[in-house]
Amino acid sequence: MAKNDYQALAEVSNPFVENSSQSRHESVGIDETTTDTENEDGHRDNGIIIHVVPDTGKARWNHIEDLDSFFTRMYFYHQKHGFTVMMLNYIFDLVIFAFVVWFVTTVIFCVDYTVLDGNHTRITIYEAILPQGECINAITLSGWLVIFLSGLFWIFRLIRFFYHAVQYYDIKKFFNTALKIDDSELGNYTWHDVQRRIREVQMEQQMCIHKEHLTELDIYHRILRFKNYMVAMMNKNLIQTTINLPLAGETNFFSKSLRFNLELIFFRSPWSVFDNWHLKEQYKRSTNRTELSQQLSKYIFYAGLINLIFAPVIFLFATIFCIFSYGDLVKRDPGVLGIRCWSQYGMLYMRHFNELDHELQARLNRAYKPAVKYMESFSSPMGAVIARKLSFLFGGVSTMIFLFFMFVDEDIAHIEHIFQVVSILTLLAIVSRVLIPDENLIFCPEQLMTAVLAHTHYLPVAWKGLAHTSHVRSQFGQFFQLRVFYLISELLSPITTPFILLFYIRPKALDYVDFFRNFTVSVVGVGDVCSFAQMDVRKHGNSEWQPTHSTEGDLTEGATAPVCETNKYTQGEHGKTELSLVHFTLTNPEWKMPSDAHNFMNGLKRHAQQDFNRTRQTGVMNTAMGQSLFSVGNLGGQYSSIVDSLIMPQRYDAFNMGMSQFSPGFRNSIHVSHHPDADMPSHAYDFNRMLQQHLSDGASMAYRSNLQNIQENEQDENAENPPMPEESPGHRLASSAMTSSVLRGASHREGPMNASHDRSLFHSLYGQTGGYEPVSSDLTTADMCLSTLYLHELFHRQNRRRSGSSIRVPPTSQQQHLWQLPHRDGSQMPSQSHTRSTAYPENVRPAAEKTPLLNPKKT
Repeated sequence: MAKNDYQALAEVSNPFVENSSQSRHESVGIDETTTDTENEDGHRDNGIIIHVVPDTGKARWNHIEDLDSFFTRMYFYHQKHGFTVMMLNYIFDLVIFAFVVWFVTTVIFCVDYTVLDGNHTRITIYEAILPQGECINAITLSGWLVIFLSGLFWIFRLIRFFYHAVQYYDIKKFFNTALKIDDSELGNYTWHDVQRRIREVQMEQQMCIHKEHLTELDIYHRILRFKNYMVAMMNKNLIQTTINLPLAGETNFFSKSLRFNLELIFFRSPWSVFDNWHLKEQYKRSTNRTELSQQLSKYIFYAGLINLIFAPVIFLFATIFCIFSYGDLVKRDPGVLGIRCWSQYGMLYMRHFNELDHELQARLNRAYKPAVKYMESFSSPMGAVIARKLSFLFGGVSTMIFLFFMFVDEDIAHIEHIFQVVSILTLLAIVSRVLIPDENLIFCPEQLMTAVLAHTHYLPVAWKGLAHTSHVRSQFGQFFQLRVFYLISELLSPITTPFILLFYIRPKALDYVDFFRNFTVSVVGVGDVCSFAQMDVRKHGNSEWQPTHSTEGDLTEGATAPVCETNKYTQGEHGKTELSLVHFTLTNPEWKMPSDAHNFMNGLKRHAQQDFNRTRQTGVMNTAMGQSLFSVGNLGGQYSSIVDSLIMPQRYDAFNMGMSQFSPGFRNSIHVSHHPDADMPSHAYDFNRMLQQHLSDGASMAYRSNLQNIQENEQDENAENPPMPEESPGHRLASSAMTSSVLRGASHREGPMNASHDRSLFHSLYGQTGGYEPVSSDLTTADMCLSTLYLHELFHRQNRRRSGSSIRVPPTSQQQHLWQLPHRDGSQMPSQSHTRSTAYPENVRPAAEKTPLLNPKKT
């Protein structure tokens, strides 16, 4: 960015500095009345001046200085179920930590192992424990060092407990007084409900004095200010944590410890690039980029060195924590180590901009079962043979020893190390059985990968059509790894974290400085945020992920060009900007979108309607919308019901919804005379029959059998509310949604309980058919799945049309070169930045931008 570009930035006053024109002062109201009034005794008073005493509690939260911390604490207070539960959790953590330190110290230094060696007589616990004086003398210098550090850490956590108690007690008062939500009722309110009440309180009490009205995006920016930067850096391939090991191949070491260090370096330390909610001024000037990169490189070096020095202590605590957390579980069920979980790398890679923790967790939970089925569908014939033979051998030997001990001779228990041998053999037998593939699995990796994509929303586009290959499976294993590898990665993090900081993060110091300068905007009432988090499809969109008139090869009526003015440097990768915008609009249906976002959403719905009509008229299923509906229907459960209800005519749905109150026998007697296709036009009938055939033929039934029960609590739904054959899709959908809302906690639900679907694709498609639109709280989830699959399908079709072949994605090294290209020669980014005001109408403007730090050229 040129030097003169930042002169305007320096002249702009800080929006968070109070002044007389912006501050809103609470004053005592005086009501002078000249009318006659009557008091309680029946006497009439004339001309009495009434002094209204201000409500001190109402102005208690006026002008909160640190709204970031306040809103973040409110979010965690809501998600953690209130003050009592949170404080009880903190107290138990303190007690358990102290007990663990005492117990480990006693086991290591205070047990007289000479009494236990070779002693076959019964002894008491007091005989095995050394006296207090001898125990203290037995502790070594390293032991005292660990105890001292543990004590300091415990005191720090104790101080933090009292600090959190004071802070969260204020949050409790805010919930109970301002929001009028008791702690016992927190579980009945979604975060969307809490957020709506926060915005109402803002208009009354002016928590933020710089904006009269807070939008949903403002609150998300406050809570996720730094997480959005982390998501953007991962999206732009700035967080490189994959190491090519000699025997293991490509292995990702993005752990909790590394993420904590990155957040500490960039955001939460005195030497970080941020000062509270503002990017430091020196980072906003391009003339300081070399000096700042050297300074940041030095900070990263110090952080890596400190991690390396304290690696033994951190490794000890990580090992003890792992033993206490998983030891008993592994002892009772060693197969738990073979269960898969989402890695830290996968969760950051798949996270949307402006997505809260519970929203991300809900998406990944829905994708868990198809992801497990996908990974289990691969098996090595050689590995399966070896696993079967080892399971037979180890299991047989351990069982024979156990039976011999029970029925033949009890003295076998006196054999040295016999119990260790039996335990090891049992563990090996269980691990071998985990490696044996399920003979009943159906090999349909492409359909399973599509089901995973429908919920995760992000997977590398180069995997399209290659889900059956071992390379894609190994790459997906980086996102969805075995729990045993997850634990090993966390245990090794004290060693891998300083290595990655010194050799992978530190060399990119200049890239980080340029990233924060070029992708930071100042938002009135919020502060400096990541420009990607604005979800501006014009600045950071990707034309390949935006529907155009050329998607299906012809000019459709009303089609528009992509809402995009960006380049390789400024665009979001993998459709991150577009999909984040769709997700945010569906989970926050009351949010007033900017004009560009509104145009993009309207263009997407218009293109989907035209595609759907073309599919119905021609009867050709091989369209983007036809394939997307087919994939959503294959997900099973309520998704199949929603797709079925889309292709039914309005008269049949209304009739069945009205008849659902009668008995099944009465409905059966009338059902024959009201065939669903009785009054349907011929072309619509052909399309409906074709789509139903696709969703019910032999091959698809095999897929759906393998994809069934992939939704959370779906087995409970089917067990408690089995759909009757004669029920309409709308009735089955209502029944499924009712059970789902009961089984799933409201506090962890995405979006509102009763969402408005006028922004959704399904709503626009129901309008095209004239059919009955089901009212379901799960329709938002289904619509996000359809939007994801539809955008991915459009992207692949546009790329195939341009290249005439399969998608060619540059390798990681080339992607990194594209990112580093603007900086390696010391030049600026491809488009020079300058001060620019956003042309959003005031009534739909979510947050007024000031001095954005980039203005990309039109490509």
